[in-house]
Amino acid sequence: MPMAQAHDLTCAGRVVARYVWESDLPATVSPRPYLHPVTTLGGTTVTGFMPEDHLHHLGASIAVPAVNDANFWGGRTYLRGRGSVHLENHGRQHHTRWLHRTGGRLVQELHWAGRDGHVLAREQRTLSTEPVADTAWMLSIAYALSSADGSPLIIHSPAVRGRAGAGYGGFFWRAPAGPEPVRAFARTVGGEGHGSRDPWVALGTAAWTLVFHTVASADDPWFVRSADYAGVCSAIAWDRPLIIPPGQVFARRISVVVADGPPTPDTTATALAAFDGKHR
Repeated sequence: MPMAQAHDLTCAGRVVARYVWESDLPATVSPRPYLHPVTTLGGTTVTGFMPEDHLHHLGASIAVPAVNDANFWGGRTYLRGRGSVHLENHGRQHHTRWLHRTGGRLVQELHWAGRDGHVLAREQRTLSTEPVADTAWMLSIAYALSSADGSPLIIHSPAVRGRAGAGYGGFFWRAPAGPEPVRAFARTVGGEGHGSRDPWVALGTAAWTLVFHTVASADDPWFVRSADYAGVCSAIAWDRPLIIPPGQVFARRISVVVADGPPTPDTTATALAAFDGKHR
């Protein structure tokens, strides 16, 4: 098993995130590169790592419940008619090489391999940071998946297999648990954004705010939780399988503004202005 290896991402002269690109985690969490801790510019941690309720929630990562029946999410696998069951089908995302590696930008190639070591998918991933305001910065993530063996990639979520509302899979951010509740909200008035295709959703407490954004062309629903736990996923297989034919590339871009302080109209406006400049 590889020893953990990590790279510090910086912004405005400070370390704001640690990207662990090889981990020594157990197979049952579907080991993969992850971001943890991610902090505000003021130093508040805004990711949760291996919490007791979901040990396979690894800060912020790209995680998918089923790729050709291999589990790249971790934990149990949901099967139609059987529910969530323990299977020995956990995959692993392997680092293969760096294309770029500096304090504020990483470009990485990875292989997604099943439990037997067979490589199912190739990925190119880019992570970058940039300042937004005195109390906020932006993390941008882009990933591109393609078949590695000439077979289609068929991606499922539990919702595809019959568990209503559980359409998670894609870029997923687990927020930390704390003494105060986490509020979730979206552009839609009065909604937290779960299942919506709003261009942005947000999580926040009195201490921090996270605003998530995808380019409008993606049209992926948001998976949002704020009660039993707090997390956001830009869901790529919400209620139907995502099929990536051989020779084609599936690509997504997500940006997250990480801010000190509670969610306010000013915080949201600052984040939206940053997204507009980034994705114009």
